Amino acid sequence: MFVSYKWLQDYVDLSGISAAELADKITKSGIEVEGVEKKSEGLKGVVIGHVLECEQHPNADKLNKCLVDIGAGEPVQIICGAPNVGKGQKVAVATVGAVLPGNFKIKKAKLRGEESNGMICSLQELGIESKLVAKEYSVGIFNFPQDAVVGEDALSALGLDDEILELSITPNRSDALSMLGVAYEVAAILGRDVKWPETDKEEDAEEASDYISVTVEAPEDNPLYIAKVVKNVKIGPSPLWMQTRLMNAGIRPHNNVVDITNYILLEYGQPLHAFDYDRFGSKEIVVRRAKDAEKITTLDEAERTLTSEHLVITNGNEPVAIAGVMGGADSEVKEDTTNVIIEAAYFAGAVVRKGSKDHGLRSEASARFEKGVDPARVREAGERAAKLMAEYAGGTILEGIVEFNDLRMEPAVVSITLDKINSSIGANLSADQVQDIFTRLQFDVKTENETFIVTVPTRRGDITIEADLVEEVARLYGYDNIPSTLPVGTATPGRLTDYQQKRRIARRTLEGAGLYQAITYSLTSPEKAAQFSLEQSDSVRLAMPMSEERSQLRLSILPQLLEVIKYNQARQIDSLALYEIGSVFLKQGENQLPSEREHVAGILTGLWEAHLWQGEKKPVDFYVIKGVLEVLFDSLGVKNKITYRQAAIKDMHPGRTAEVLLNNEVIGFVGQVHPTVQKDYDIKETYVFELSFKALAEVEVEPISYQMIPRFPSVTRDIALVVDKEKTAGELESIITEAGGVLLKEVHLFDLYEGERMEAGKKSLAFSLKYFDPERTLTEEDITKAHDKVLHAVKEQAGAVLRS
Repeated sequence: MFVSYKWLQDYVDLSGISAAELADKITKSGIEVEGVEKKSEGLKGVVIGHVLECEQHPNADKLNKCLVDIGAGEPVQIICGAPNVGKGQKVAVATVGAVLPGNFKIKKAKLRGEESNGMICSLQELGIESKLVAKEYSVGIFNFPQDAVVGEDALSALGLDDEILELSITPNRSDALSMLGVAYEVAAILGRDVKWPETDKEEDAEEASDYISVTVEAPEDNPLYIAKVVKNVKIGPSPLWMQTRLMNAGIRPHNNVVDITNYILLEYGQPLHAFDYDRFGSKEIVVRRAKDAEKITTLDEAERTLTSEHLVITNGNEPVAIAGVMGGADSEVKEDTTNVIIEAAYFAGAVVRKGSKDHGLRSEASARFEKGVDPARVREAGERAAKLMAEYAGGTILEGIVEFNDLRMEPAVVSITLDKINSSIGANLSADQVQDIFTRLQFDVKTENETFIVTVPTRRGDITIEADLVEEVARLYGYDNIPSTLPVGTATPGRLTDYQQKRRIARRTLEGAGLYQAITYSLTSPEKAAQFSLEQSDSVRLAMPMSEERSQLRLSILPQLLEVIKYNQARQIDSLALYEIGSVFLKQGENQLPSEREHVAGILTGLWEAHLWQGEKKPVDFYVIKGVLEVLFDSLGVKNKITYRQAAIKDMHPGRTAEVLLNNEVIGFVGQVHPTVQKDYDIKETYVFELSFKALAEVEVEPISYQMIPRFPSVTRDIALVVDKEKTAGELESIITEAGGVLLKEVHLFDLYEGERMEAGKKSLAFSLKYFDPERTLTEEDITKAHDKVLHAVKEQAGAVLRS
């Protein structure tokens, strides 16, 4: 909403307050002012001139040589290229030394051998947007009315010395979409009165009802329709002051009748429409819903097809306007119009929005109807328009109005106590202060034992409950004046729970290891619901699934991750590393919500590392994905509680799959997807893991302990053990660790041998053992004693013998 500071002074006394100060006060009271613009900022030296002579330039076909009186001494010669310049015109002249938009300075010049002392300006050259310039001046210079005073400031005459406040109106404050609405707001802020426009007028003895009748067949859409008739109008330009106010508000001038309806729209916030009475087609106005496939040609010359959801104004036979949206071309006010019907109506916002949206016709009028207009102003707006048409179009107003009135809209009455207001805003206002605020807002208010009974005028349709009155008091009292207090009581600083912290650590660790996070559907198909599931449970089916592919709650994350791999590999993205931490759902019983369990799952395929320049390629294998898990367990502090056990799991490769155990309890698995499953998904060799994150996050972890950097040397011993092929390295490592006692600090497997020199059914596993005591240097006797215990244990518990 663009608000003219000068225009606003017609309704509110703004003496002693600048436009910038007013903008600040309006913003602080709850309506944001996005900016204040002075159109003539930086411009100077433009005056009204009178073209005394005009002839063609002797050396140029498209230039004119003009003699112009600029009100300062002798007339000056100006060369002008505008096609519409002519003798006797009053024009805007940028004198020598003038500054125009873009810091364009006017100097004396010679054009094709003729001297030019200034520039005759178009409105565009003075900074007015082309879309706001009246059509007759869209190409060429602007002509002032003949009563314009030569030598006066042209910028002032064009309203460019005005300051324009741009208000950002929220949807609930439709009352501020008019000059009078803003005037009420400003008057309340400043504690001043609002002056209403004059509507007194002379009416002819002829009755308007003799010329037109009004019938409304859809009263729920149009409860109030008023028609005024003005005869013998003379179509012409509207007065310059009205044109400038319209342009400053972002509306292009057309002619006096149309401009008056737009002027009232801005002044009252009430959209009006003017019909050419003689082109209307009948003496009756009928408002109804359109018939399906009914057609109308609107003012923009477009033929539009209507439906029964659109409200139309008709002449009893055919539509002449889409109600609240746009008029029809057949009844448009034109240059030869002499008799006018003024429409002032209250249309329901929903039906106007439907018509506006369906036909793509968003307008200033439709926007106001959609948000809600003040029903109390409909009649006054029509009377004001008739007065202005009589004054500026020479029309004769017929007596009375023709109306349909089924409007039942009473002012809202809301009660609130002083205690409620003070407790809500945290202030200590007196009853007199609150009473004064309601009075400044021009609300009728009665007080009964510190209870305010407020009758809200219909222009403020946004106020219906106690909270709305609290807001009005708070903003008029001043948000800056409300005392600020700190909360009282004990406060616990916000922090992540241990579970949340571990989830965050897990995400950062996996992403640091090179995996990207995926978020997949929790819904899947019956075939995939239980695939790879860790817990045995029936899947939960949705009561109303949208499709069979998304009908079951998942029991495992991996099927969805396999779909992601399939999707990407089909698009030639072969190397992927993804993880997801999400919920699976276990059935609890009939008519019970499922139990949610959080899992962490990962999937890797393709190349893990690729240094092609150096000829290095490292494809993903079992040990890569197991290494990712080792890093995850280490970051969560559970690495020493984890063991692995070879396992046969459905849909997993039988020789490349292991169960993951936490404190000897299975919490998931890691390994390669079975080749048949890879073929079903049409993917390449893929490795996966899925674990119960709940088990990982809830296990008790020993606090981190720190040790001094050792001052004493460690001793390393390597052993190669011959064992049965069925024995696993993990089993032997556990035996060695337990037998080695406190001196054995590290155990690493570094070799596996199953060659020709090894007897059938046997294999050799080589381990490196590091012994260390932080308090002293170990002797050979200490090392031998501990090492012998290890050799004895592996022999007794695993049948291992030292390889010679």
